[in-house]
Amino acid sequence: MQTNKLGRTEFPFSVKAPLVFIGMIAFFAVLYIAKSIIVPLIFATIISIVLHPIVSLLVKYKVNRVLAIIITLFLTLIVIASLGLLLYSQAYRFTESLPKLVDKFTEIINQTIVYISRHFNLSNREITAWITETKNELIGSLEIGQTIMNVGSTLAFLFLIPVYVFMILFYQPLLIEFFRRVFGENNRSKVSEVIILIKTLIQRYLIGLLIQVAIIATMYSVGLLILGIEYAIILGIIGAFLNLLPYLGSIIAALLPMMIAVATKSSPWFALLVLALYIFTQFIDNNFITPKIVGSQVKLNALASIIAVIVFGVMWGIQGMLLAIPLTAIAKLIFDHIKPLEPWGFLLGDTMPPLFRIKQISKK
Repeated sequence: MQTNKLGRTEFPFSVKAPLVFIGMIAFFAVLYIAKSIIVPLIFATIISIVLHPIVSLLVKYKVNRVLAIIITLFLTLIVIASLGLLLYSQAYRFTESLPKLVDKFTEIINQTIVYISRHFNLSNREITAWITETKNELIGSLEIGQTIMNVGSTLAFLFLIPVYVFMILFYQPLLIEFFRRVFGENNRSKVSEVIILIKTLIQRYLIGLLIQVAIIATMYSVGLLILGIEYAIILGIIGAFLNLLPYLGSIIAALLPMMIAVATKSSPWFALLVLALYIFTQFIDNNFITPKIVGSQVKLNALASIIAVIVFGVMWGIQGMLLAIPLTAIAKLIFDHIKPLEPWGFLLGDTMPPLFRIKQISKK
């Protein structure tokens, strides 16, 4: 141990590094173990930040705070229910035609079996037996008890979020004052600044996401309608929401309309045209929409984003993948305002140091 100029004890790097590593493992272990508690709270906090300006506006016009929160939540539920009805009406058309799609896929599978049996010297019975065995294993892996538990946990998740949102909005002054007191009287202005920056970041990020979803859904839907693909609107909307899942969502989004094209169109070229449409839309999204509308708010580099999506996906599944980018952006914002953690904020950011400086360092 060493003592710096201020008289504070400093640990050597050989001691500090293992402590930091152990602390990170313990931190992520707690996040994984307590995910059923933490994840709904995070979603509720983000929603509360977005809805807070509406509540503040109503309070400004002399509406009781509790009533203002209830009105805001009610209006939010109406918007969500309207979107749900739109999706349900489109999905109902899809389920009505589902038997025809199943028959078409069955015909395609039978044709594939005949093709494979001719070219690979396998009997139809062997191929059919393998398909049946694989299907039974898949169905067997979906245990009824586990499915019921998943449905129950999802319903509990959806029920808890409005309750949490109400409580967070109501106790917002208490929560903000708590953070100010935790970090001491000398850091009150710094804490207030960070809280305001986090609120601004989340609000702009989510507004950017909504704009992105609207643009992508329009591009998908219009493109599928031009190609004459059935259920174009619901496929476009689903594809836009799947696009929120980083890196994997766009692949799944493209597979759905391609399968519909194969099942409903006489030529396989339609499936390739659908793939071309989705590749073109992704090119526009990755190079113009996301950097200008969404990416400009978070300012994370691609490596940090990918690692964050993988880590949070492993810990919390799909919910973690959705939360990975905003949580990492918040972490970067906090790191940037704490002197000892500034290097970590720089590591997560998208600011590249000048190349000539790197060359000079390497020569030394």
